[in-house]
Amino acid sequence: MKLGISSYSFTWAVGVKGSIPEKRFNEADLLNAARGLELEVVQIADNMPLHEMTEEQVHTLCETTGNLQIAIEVGANDLTSANLEHYIHLADKLKSKILRFSIDGKDHKPGMNEVISIVRNAVPELKNRGIILALENHERLFASDFREIMEAVGNSYVGICLDCANSLGVGEGFHEVVTALAPYTVNFHLKEVYIKRKSHMMGFDIEGRPFGEGCLPLQWMLEQLPPTCKTAILEQWTPPEENLQRTIQKERDWAERSIAYLKPYFHA
Repeated sequence: MKLGISSYSFTWAVGVKGSIPEKRFNEADLLNAARGLELEVVQIADNMPLHEMTEEQVHTLCETTGNLQIAIEVGANDLTSANLEHYIHLADKLKSKILRFSIDGKDHKPGMNEVISIVRNAVPELKNRGIILALENHERLFASDFREIMEAVGNSYVGICLDCANSLGVGEGFHEVVTALAPYTVNFHLKEVYIKRKSHMMGFDIEGRPFGEGCLPLQWMLEQLPPTCKTAILEQWTPPEENLQRTIQKERDWAERSIAYLKPYFHA
C-alpha cells in the first residue's frame, strides 16, 4: 500500500468559505509538497475541482506528474450520472486508477436507489477504462448503507474510500465502520483525531491532531484492509490559529509530522 497526500491535507491553504488566502495552494503546490515529502501519490479532491481546469491545464498536469513520477488520484463530489461520466473521462486523461467520489453535492443528496442506479450504469465505462470508483463514507449515510450499495452493485470496479473519521458524524465508531467496510475498501483516508470531554463534562469535542497524538487505532485499522486497498491518503482536520497565516503554517507542520510518523507503517 502506497502512502500519499491529498488536497485535503492542506485545506486551509487551498481555502475554505470565508477564509481564502491571498495566494491559494494549487495543484503544482500539492505535487511539490509530495515531492518534498518523498511520496508517490497525490489525491486531488473536490476542494481543488479538476472540472474547472482547461484542456491545456489538464494536459500540463498530466505531463508534470509523469516527469515527477507521482501518480494522481482524482476526487470529486456530487454523484450525478453526468458528473460521474465527466470525472471518469478526467481520471482517464490523468491516468488515475482510483476515482474517489463523495456522494453528496451542495444541493443534491441522492437516495440509495439513485446511487445504486448511477453506479451500476457507470460500471461498463469504469471497466473499459480500468478505473475503480471509490465511494467515500460520510456523515449522512451509515456504514450499513455503504455496504448495501457495494452488495447491490457487486462489481470489482466499485469499492469504498474508507475515511477514518467521517462516520463519527453519524454516531458510528472506528471499529464499527472499519469492520463493516474494510472488505470493500480500495482507498484509505488517514485522518487522526482526538476525542475529549468538555471541561464541564457534558459532551465531547472531536478535533484533528497530527498522527500519533490522537486516538485512532491505526495499526488495527491497517491490519483489516484487504490487498485491494492500494493507497492510503493523508487528510487533516486542522483547528485554526488566531490568523490564517499561522493556521496554514500549522497545517504544513502537521502534514510533515504526520507523514514522518506514518512512513514506517508503509515500508515493506
